[in-house]
Amino acid sequence: MEAGRICIGFGRPYVGLYSANGGSPTYSSGRRLARGVSVSIQPETSENNEFRADNVVAETQAGVFTGGTLTLTVDGLLQESECLIYGIPEPEDYSYGESKKVKMLKYGDDANIPYVGVGFIAEYMSGGVKTYVPVIIRKVQFSMSAISHSTEEKTYNWQKQELTATIMRDDSPNHDWKWMAEGQQTEAEAEKILKSVLNVTPEEP
Repeated sequence: MEAGRICIGFGRPYVGLYSANGGSPTYSSGRRLARGVSVSIQPETSENNEFRADNVVAETQAGVFTGGTLTLTVDGLLQESECLIYGIPEPEDYSYGESKKVKMLKYGDDANIPYVGVGFIAEYMSGGVKTYVPVIIRKVQFSMSAISHSTEEKTYNWQKQELTATIMRDDSPNHDWKWMAEGQQTEAEAEKILKSVLNVTPEEP
């Protein structure tokens, strides 16, 4: 009898800009999002459609996926990834001091939060054997995350960042919302699959 499997890890979140592409969704500008700490997916479905006869439920049509919420906890967004998921314009030069310049990101009306795809690796164990499963959430839109910082203490107070996104069905004929590849023997191979789907080019280390 085949053993079940248990999730023992999560990591390597990636993101790519989503394009409907005439009903065949594609991604561009794929890149590493941050270092992953945890992920939570809360799907929402429509109610079951029930037919009653002889005073009982005689037939039922299961509810379908209508949307959901993705919550990602990461160490801290890479600046380029933050600009991508929040649609922040390219940084501009800001002059200060004696002929000094610094790149300044401007969060304002020019920000245009795009649709993106999010991928990560779920690590499982079954019968003492590890497998690495690439998971792609096909179409999401992030909300601006809360900001919280605290002062440095005698020991480092490791501060994480929580990201929240709305999950949607994609624009394919089947309206997919999640893809999950078969388990891979190595994390590196699972990561190659994520990079291929989300169009991460050139490949990052």
